Amino acid sequence: MRILFTGASSFTGFWFVRELAAAGHEIVMIFQRELEQYEGLRRSRIDRLLELSRPVFNCRFGDERFMEIIERESDWDLLCHHAAEASDYKSPDFDVAAAVRSNTLNLRGVLAALIANGCRKVLLTGSVFENGEGAGSDELRAFSPYGLSKAFTAQMFAYHTQLQGARLGKLVIPNPFGPYEEPRFLSYLMRSWLEGRTPAVNTPEYVRDNIHVSLLSRAYVDFAAALPATPGFQRINPSGYVESQGTFALRVAEQMRDRLGLPCDVLLKPQTDFAEPRIRINTDPLDAAQLAWDEKRAWDELAEYYERSATAELTPSHAANVAPVRD
Repeated sequence: MRILFTGASSFTGFWFVRELAAAGHEIVMIFQRELEQYEGLRRSRIDRLLELSRPVFNCRFGDERFMEIIERESDWDLLCHHAAEASDYKSPDFDVAAAVRSNTLNLRGVLAALIANGCRKVLLTGSVFENGEGAGSDELRAFSPYGLSKAFTAQMFAYHTQLQGARLGKLVIPNPFGPYEEPRFLSYLMRSWLEGRTPAVNTPEYVRDNIHVSLLSRAYVDFAAALPATPGFQRINPSGYVESQGTFALRVAEQMRDRLGLPCDVLLKPQTDFAEPRIRINTDPLDAAQLAWDEKRAWDELAEYYERSATAELTPSHAANVAPVRD
């Protein structure tokens, strides 16, 4: 397929583009800023993608340049809208209206231009932390204003694709982990062990759905390839390790002991903060064999990545509080 992809500089976007390219698809990647304005881990991901796909810099979803690309190049098979406004996503003051406006800028015009050029398929990335997604406790409320913005964005896409007779696919992301991720829970565990420290898990009782990003990206490519061009809506909620964060930390420790040659001890503290829903998980187990995914290799790659980057200081160590992955 010929794919127009937004959000490739993010952790999951990076992996999705890699897998799409490996499957033989032609991808044009949209980046909001000039290349020189990216730095650190995000720049590292972009540099690796430049070998696989064609970039367009200083371009935003729905803006004039974005429209020109759709209309000038034509012959698109699929729009993958992975980008989303996420600045200060943990803040209770996150501007939901501004985020939705950015995520859906000129959406009606974008869809009309795509359809005029033969493209009737859109793949939108959602989050299990939206209200009403996945399964769990607390009446499936949104985790935050950011979660609300993702849900409203999805509703906007569903409304406009239905009106214009396009197909909308939605892939809902749980808690992905793997190489090139931001400094969150998994990286905290790995860097603590490599630095000779014992990580402490402050929220071991939260039940979450952690998934290898390599498995998630295989599911993404498979879902994208199967989307029909007929009008309608379909969703997939890929699921990985459904368990408490304490159990997941112990799982990672067990996988890493022999690979790193370290004790990989973990301190599970009594949980006192339950500001987030206790349980939030996805609902669609994946067939690893059908996706040609090797679990052992994924753990090997994880250990190798953190061993290589341990002294490179790609990302700093962070606190042990479990933060939902929303990138």
